[in-house]
Amino acid sequence: MSLHKKNPKWIALAALAAVILPLAACSAGPQSGAGPRDTLVYATGDAEPDCLDPHVGGNYPQALLATQVLESLVSLNEKGEIVPWLASEWSTSEDGLSWDFTLDPAATFTDGTPVDAAAVKANIEHLQNPDTGSSTGYLAVQQIESVEVVSPELARFHLSRPDAALLESLAQPWVAIQSPAGIERGKEANCLAPIGSGPFVVSSWTKQDRIVLERNADYATAPTGFEVAGDDAPAELIWRFIPDATARFAALQSGEVDVIDNPLPDQITTASNDQGLAHLNAPRPGASNRLELNSGQAPFDDIRVREAFIAAADVNPGIDSLFEGAAKRSYSALSSVEPLGIESPDAYKYDLERANALLDEAGWTERNSEGVRSKDGNPLTLRFPVTGAQSTQAEQALFEQIQASASEAGFDVQISLLDLGAWYGALGAHEYELVSAPYTKIGPDVLRFLFHSDATVPAPSGYFANHAMIKNPELDALLDTVGSEQDPTKRAAAANQAQQIIANQQVILPIYDQQNHFLYRADLNDFRALPTVSTPWLGEVVAG
Repeated sequence: MSLHKKNPKWIALAALAAVILPLAACSAGPQSGAGPRDTLVYATGDAEPDCLDPHVGGNYPQALLATQVLESLVSLNEKGEIVPWLASEWSTSEDGLSWDFTLDPAATFTDGTPVDAAAVKANIEHLQNPDTGSSTGYLAVQQIESVEVVSPELARFHLSRPDAALLESLAQPWVAIQSPAGIERGKEANCLAPIGSGPFVVSSWTKQDRIVLERNADYATAPTGFEVAGDDAPAELIWRFIPDATARFAALQSGEVDVIDNPLPDQITTASNDQGLAHLNAPRPGASNRLELNSGQAPFDDIRVREAFIAAADVNPGIDSLFEGAAKRSYSALSSVEPLGIESPDAYKYDLERANALLDEAGWTERNSEGVRSKDGNPLTLRFPVTGAQSTQAEQALFEQIQASASEAGFDVQISLLDLGAWYGALGAHEYELVSAPYTKIGPDVLRFLFHSDATVPAPSGYFANHAMIKNPELDALLDTVGSEQDPTKRAAAANQAQQIIANQQVILPIYDQQNHFLYRADLNDFRALPTVSTPWLGEVVAG
């Protein structure tokens, strides 16, 4: 991936893998020939979720599928402005501690129950309930003290403090609104088939193969800027899991599938020369893709060693050679789609001579026959757990190039390729000095999620997002301002200063935007991504 968050504490949900729902009769793939097709097939290379309820944990594969089934209170337009979805309008009190949301009366869950204020209240409480095991959604609604049902169509949020990011958070699929009746079935049933008000309904799930979704014939509440599909739209969506990138691309080329994600760079190049295929590049908001340096333990508790590693990491040649123009180097903690992101190229310059001087100064002066430095008998070892569920083959190759360049300064970077459960386990046990852990959230408040001292404490799911383990009171104060300040000018100034501290503290090595590419059959009409977290929205796609 590109995953978003999962955790050992709810990896136990993998026990659901033994449960295979009956597979509804479906076509093997797109039908050939002219005219609209009855079935749309999406093939993902992201890890198969353990749970389809995005309130549980909260990762990107969940968001991909949840976008087709669930809806959010608000959305974003192409300019990044908040626009209506399930909520037709909203307002806030002068002190920012109360928000009123008026709901679209046309919205109905696919079980026939209304999307009303009571449903909104139930969803916020579900996210905040520790038993849900939420991470991404839980963090997004932390400031909500309670939801008052003023009337069936009016939900009033009472906040513990002003939340400048509230609307940004509510636009995300990890905070999407589900049927309370569905939630009340219990976590196991809801993980298998959450009930929403979106364009599709989960029909069946065959683990390690596919999920079959049926079109919601009564769908009427597309997000602002999108349309409800007509009668010629596919009646069925098949969501296939094809981990191998080569097999996934071959299935697209043959017409077996209509859309794939996570293509390799050379596949994007090949597709650009094929009139039958098209490419969508939809960078995710929030954080850039970056290496995080664990400043909470040796050797990175010494800023000189962090500076040395960053100076020794020759990133650009690998991006140029491996990504064929599909990725641009980032020098920011934030994605390039974030308006408040600032680039700090001087903080992340490659300078091997400086790296060696810094390590000498820090006392790492001894070297063994392989060139690995040591200090007081301890080798300069950096554990770097990597999972294929988080990092593509091209990215893993880039990590190996960074490993090689850092070795010239005397670092012993030990890359361990782990399955997802073991990867989360290594993070939870702090058995890492380096890690790449993508995080997607709309707006600059993602900085608070990733770099505030509070973010070193695990959420109810067991996941913590501050893998850099930075604890800086000045930075915390700025991030609190980013999270609460209603004045956009003051909020922007705080975000700017916070990013400068992050760069100066050398706790991350930015690489590029979170790669989010899709290849699809050129005869798909209206294939595009929601401007929220850049997940494709298939509700209006017509194939044929």
